[in-house]
Amino acid sequence: MTEEPYRWVEAISNRREYIQHQLAGGSPIVALSYRGGVLFLTLSRERQKIFEIYDRITMGAIGHPGDIERLRMAAIEVASTEGFTRSTQDVSLRRLATFSLSPALKAAFEQIYGPPYLARMLFAELGREGEANLFVRLDFDGTMHTSGGPHLKSFEDYGVLAGTSVQAAAMEKHLAGGNHAQLELRDALKTALDAWIVGHLTQEDAEPPSDEAIAAAKADQLRDAVLEVSVMERGASQAAAYRALRREELEGI
Repeated sequence: MTEEPYRWVEAISNRREYIQHQLAGGSPIVALSYRGGVLFLTLSRERQKIFEIYDRITMGAIGHPGDIERLRMAAIEVASTEGFTRSTQDVSLRRLATFSLSPALKAAFEQIYGPPYLARMLFAELGREGEANLFVRLDFDGTMHTSGGPHLKSFEDYGVLAGTSVQAAAMEKHLAGGNHAQLELRDALKTALDAWIVGHLTQEDAEPPSDEAIAAAKADQLRDAVLEVSVMERGASQAAAYRALRREELEGI
């Protein structure tokens, strides 16, 4: 009996190591405030990684496609149910992440005889008039990182998602200190793409990539991969602020 807690801790440790290994090769995702709203950007070769969840909420995810779809549908169902039973004004990313998704991820991760979610998620909520945009990152074990709030001293106007914590830290360091909320779409797109390249190039115990390396890698990636960009526009005429940018728009920018 005395060995049971140790076995559980060992199983959890092995489980964490396995999931981290599976997610390590995921393509980074960058979410960034800009003058017109919120920008989501990633590069991919196989499948869509950015999704609309509700009127003012967008999700980006890396991991197993089946698990991402299950979590996406769960998020849509929770948000839609709350919007129907109460009102669209009551749908909140903070409540969605804190009371629904995070507990579900934690429970699945700790049930060692069941399959965990092989996924990491990045959410953004477009702030209403006078409110800042909110960014929330959820890990496979239910761990949650937010961009800040009224109870914190600082507030980040961006969110990042990557296959490893080292990559995510490098992307956050690259974006830290910038006044991104005042950028026009063209400049925000360039900033987000540079941050993606930093995450893509960053390796364990390596120096940050130089400007020359970022420029070279950017040219290579844009030649071989598909640029996926979505925005939530603050001045959108329709209720749903989400819009995926078409290839013609991206080429024009």
